[in-house]
Amino acid sequence: MSELKIKSGKFRIGNLLSKYSCGKTKNLASALFLISQLSVFAFLTSCATSGKLTSALSAASDIASAAGYGEAGAVLNAGASVSKAMEEITPQNEYYIGRAVAATILSNYRVYSAPVSEAYLNKICGTIAINSENPEPYNGYHVKILDSTEVNAFATSGGHIFITRGLLACTNSEDALAGVIAHEMAHVQLQHSLKAIKTSRWTSAGIAATGAAVSAAKKDSELAATMNDMVSDVVTNMVNNGYSKTQEFDADALALTLMANAGYNPSAMLDMLSQLKTAQGGKSGGMYKTHPSPDQRITSVNSALKKVSAPADTANYRKARFTANK
Repeated sequence: MSELKIKSGKFRIGNLLSKYSCGKTKNLASALFLISQLSVFAFLTSCATSGKLTSALSAASDIASAAGYGEAGAVLNAGASVSKAMEEITPQNEYYIGRAVAATILSNYRVYSAPVSEAYLNKICGTIAINSENPEPYNGYHVKILDSTEVNAFATSGGHIFITRGLLACTNSEDALAGVIAHEMAHVQLQHSLKAIKTSRWTSAGIAATGAAVSAAKKDSELAATMNDMVSDVVTNMVNNGYSKTQEFDADALALTLMANAGYNPSAMLDMLSQLKTAQGGKSGGMYKTHPSPDQRITSVNSALKKVSAPADTANYRKARFTANK
């Protein structure tokens, strides 16, 4: 008999079907809904992987089909498919999710028209990317400037990087500017926005798809709405709430390595953070709301710098270029 282990308890799926079905569609639907909920609950309240959730739902599907409830088996199998999607976000999926997130960001910010500066930023980005472990994500990296005095920057899983005019004003060298871009690229390479999806909306989608399929009321438009909600989750996480402190510190640490590998001085990250601290004043919005304080990041970066081999200091060669293109 297939079993679901939830902490110290066990729920026998066959027993649930026998108890609730009794030849009545309504009760059968209740039983299947309960099974799907228990499956997801087992996943949420344990160290189980999404693969175990998929296995649990698949087991329920097999039992329902064997008991003569073919439609019920298909219902539960649909739930298993949604769960399995949590494990299989491909590079192409990353791009399209990221593109949707980028579109949402651009509905709140206007792109700043500065072709020379934008081309300059993209060259820096390309230099960092080509020297990284993930030089070419699906459709590459793209940098845009946002027409806002807010001090902020965003990156999507699709490789879209947005930097506000306000943040650009806080950089005093190409190396410091490279620190901003490297930090955002680090979020992409560490898949921070995708982790937000995997730990929130995809799990909810597994519950919704299974439960709603039992009642045979799920429509394509509703599934589309679920996808829109997933995008909304990522945007809310980035723009309103920000990533966790640990994720921000991890992005700073990887950014130092990305900078060094591309020939930039990783210590320039400290210059950028010092400028952020000076520019903060009494401001509380933008990056100051969603990131750890500049002082906290400076402490973390100083510690991380001890583990990075800095290249020869060639920053002087980039001064004229920075002045001409900023």
